[in-house]
Amino acid sequence: MKKIALTIAATCSVAVALVLAQAGLAGQPVTQPLNPPPPSFETCKATGTQTICQGARTLPPYGPDDTGVACGSGSSAFDMFDSGVESQVAARYYDADGNLTRRVIHQTNDSALSNPLTGAAIPYLQKNTITDVVAIPGDFPDSATETITGEQNFTVPGMGPVMLNAGRIVTAPDGTVEFSAGPQGFMDYFSGDTSALDELCTALGA
Repeated sequence: MKKIALTIAATCSVAVALVLAQAGLAGQPVTQPLNPPPPSFETCKATGTQTICQGARTLPPYGPDDTGVACGSGSSAFDMFDSGVESQVAARYYDADGNLTRRVIHQTNDSALSNPLTGAAIPYLQKNTITDVVAIPGDFPDSATETITGEQNFTVPGMGPVMLNAGRIVTAPDGTVEFSAGPQGFMDYFSGDTSALDELCTALGA
């Protein structure tokens, strides 16, 4: 459900991120422990007063997962399901003491929403940039403020665009949404406006 509910519009190109990751890192091998340790797919180098870790990966396919979105009523009612493949280009920045200060993930999902009753599906491409700034170095995720930008468009032949998620969301360390901009259909739905996804449900056969 989180994959769908927090999706929004990208301001950074994943293509640029790929070039950055593939260019490699100049610097010296890391000799001190890093807190918290980076994931195994990232390679780390010490550069000046900080350590930078970068890497790219494609995760195993996910789904079909129930998004928690209920469409329609009566015998035709169904829950919306999500499935796809997620790719990431990621970077972590550590200070001179080896404590994490910032994390950036450029995320792409090649996915589809579906109606399990009829098999109807709407493919979509989701692109997000997720930036976590850690207020207390090393205290991740407990003191991290997260900013997500991105876009996720749903277009159906013969109907055109049926839903757009686009903009920016800033979330405090305690999970409170501090700022939100742009059309946020999924956030509106889970905040109580069930009509926000009516066109999407209709397109899936509700």
